[in-house]
Amino acid sequence: MILAEQDRGSSQQAIGRLLGRPASTIGRELARGRLADGSYCPAEARRVYAERRTRCRRARRLVEGSALHRFVHGRREIIGLTVGPSEAETFWTEFLRSLKARGLTGLKLVISDAHTGLKAAIRRVFDATWQRCRVHWMRNALAHVPKGQHTVVSAAIRQAFNQSDYKGAVEVRRHVADQLRPRWPKLATLMDESEADVLAYMAFPAQHRTKLHSTNPLERLNKEVKRRADVVGIFPNEESILRLIGAVLFEQNDDWQSQHRYMMVEAFSQIDTAQIDPLLSIATQAA
Repeated sequence: MILAEQDRGSSQQAIGRLLGRPASTIGRELARGRLADGSYCPAEARRVYAERRTRCRRARRLVEGSALHRFVHGRREIIGLTVGPSEAETFWTEFLRSLKARGLTGLKLVISDAHTGLKAAIRRVFDATWQRCRVHWMRNALAHVPKGQHTVVSAAIRQAFNQSDYKGAVEVRRHVADQLRPRWPKLATLMDESEADVLAYMAFPAQHRTKLHSTNPLERLNKEVKRRADVVGIFPNEESILRLIGAVLFEQNDDWQSQHRYMMVEAFSQIDTAQIDPLLSIATQAA
C-alpha cells in the first residue's frame, strides 16, 4: 500500500495519515528496502529490519534472583503495559507490584507527577527516592501568580535549579521563597512544602540530572500513544487496546535501542556512593 501511494505521488506525511502511522516510520520502511538502483524490495526491508533488531540486543545481565533483565548500557526501555479503569491508588499499586514481581528491584529514583494515587503506590511498593516532575510543579507554582508575572517569577525560581549541588539549590530556593512570600504567600508555602520532592534529583550525578528532573520523555511518548488511539476512537475491548498500544510501545522501544545512549554509563557507579539526604527517601510501607 505504501508503494502504491508513493507511485501516485503521495507524500510520506499523507501516507502516514492514511495508515495512522508517523511519517518517520514510513520513511524508515522505504529506506530499509531501497536497493542500489533506487527500487524498493520488501525482502530487503525484512532483512535490514531483522539485522537492526539483532544489533539492538545489547549485552544484558540479570538482576540477581529475578527474571527481569537489567540494561547496563544507558538506554531507555519500556518494561510494562496495562489497562485500568482509573488512576486510583489500587490500580497503580497492582501495576507496580507486577513490575516488582518480574524483578524490578534496586530502584534509586522514581520520577512522576504529584498524582495522589500514583505517589501513594510508589511509597507502598518501592523503597526509593521520589522526584516530583519539575515541569508539572512549575505549572502548579505559576498558578498562584498573575500571568503578567510568570516570566519574572519562573526566572527567580530557576535560580535554584541552576546550582551545582543540592545544598546550594536548597539555600537559593529558600531565599527566593522568602522574597516571594510577601506578595504570593501561597506560592511560598508550596515551595516550602515541595522542596525535597522537587530537588531530589540534585543528589544524583550531575551528568544525569537533565534526564531526571521531569517526565518530559514519557509525556512525549504518551502524546504519540494518544494520537494513535484517537485514530481508532472507540476500542471494542481491552485486548484491542493492548494490541494497538503495545505495537506503538514496541516500535518506540526498538527506536530507543538503536539510538545513542540516553545516559552516561560511566556515571552509574557514582549513584551508589552519592550522598542522598535521608529525608528524600520514601520508606517502603508494604511489599
